[in-house]
Amino acid sequence: MLTYRENQNAQNTLKLRELLKTLPQFVAGYFRSVSDKTSSRTRLAYAYDLRLFFTFLSEEILHIPPVEITTDDMKKIDDTHIEEFMEYLSYYVQAENPNTPIQNALAGKSRKLATVSSLFKHLYKRKHIPANPVELVDFPRIAEKHITILEVDEIAKLLDEVDSGENLTQHQKNYHARTRLRDVAIITLLLGTGMRVSECVGLDIADLDFETNGLRVVRKGGDEMILYFGDEVHKALHDYHDHRKELDPLEGHENALFLSLQSRRITDRAIQKLVKKYAGLITQLKKISPHKLRSTFGTRLYTETGDIYLVANVLGHSDVNTTRKHYAKMDDTYRRKAANVVKLRD
Repeated sequence: MLTYRENQNAQNTLKLRELLKTLPQFVAGYFRSVSDKTSSRTRLAYAYDLRLFFTFLSEEILHIPPVEITTDDMKKIDDTHIEEFMEYLSYYVQAENPNTPIQNALAGKSRKLATVSSLFKHLYKRKHIPANPVELVDFPRIAEKHITILEVDEIAKLLDEVDSGENLTQHQKNYHARTRLRDVAIITLLLGTGMRVSECVGLDIADLDFETNGLRVVRKGGDEMILYFGDEVHKALHDYHDHRKELDPLEGHENALFLSLQSRRITDRAIQKLVKKYAGLITQLKKISPHKLRSTFGTRLYTETGDIYLVANVLGHSDVNTTRKHYAKMDDTYRRKAANVVKLRD
């Protein structure tokens, strides 16, 4: 039997193969070139981005079906066409959903441009095109977002609310009686380790080791890593683990650590909804998501240690600059403290 991660990789691989049938033949070479450096989930996201790009080229520039586009056609694409694609992303409709226009914010545009840039770099490196037009296009300037986190008292209130369900509606309390241990374990785990929601969803029972207080997770790029947790997380997980032994999961979901009420592996969406439900009871001003719980953990870890490299490692950032960008304001706080450390006159 395939593990959850193996099954996800298999499904993503099959979806990618189907998408490749709708794209130019030379794109398959690009995906082979990145296969050892990216996860199956990342490659699938690239494929969706490229399908949109080639749809744009087909309809607006080249006027031939995407599958008929060749590397010779790609030589005709210049920086103006790339900029037109960026403008196209602001508002477009898809043939399968003509009544639902799609709009991309700057972050979405930037990600899609990065995918297109990666493809053109590959084509240029393999000498299929004489130049890379994306190099002449500026990436969108994305305004720095304020990091929304929970304060210490809000964390305590959130955990108390998840445990008690005191302020839930009567209808919600009926479900809470069945999910309390699971929900406490999930919220405590997210707050206590900073793991991504997808990593939480992918946890199997065998990934949990109470002797070392460690969890085996598969990070965003596909690498395995052991995350260690403290006593509070240990207790929440242990209580749920005992309860989990009594549950009868559906076939194919026997290994999953966290189960839905339908006895299936819990989904990303389900965790997002339960975090929103409980967080909404303790704060109306902050829009709390699983990612905000991750930010809360990262902020507290950095506050306690001042070690940006440790934070990057625990959060699973491949580049410490990604971490530094998010916690730059806290760096400034440390520098301000340093100004008063050295005394010039005693």
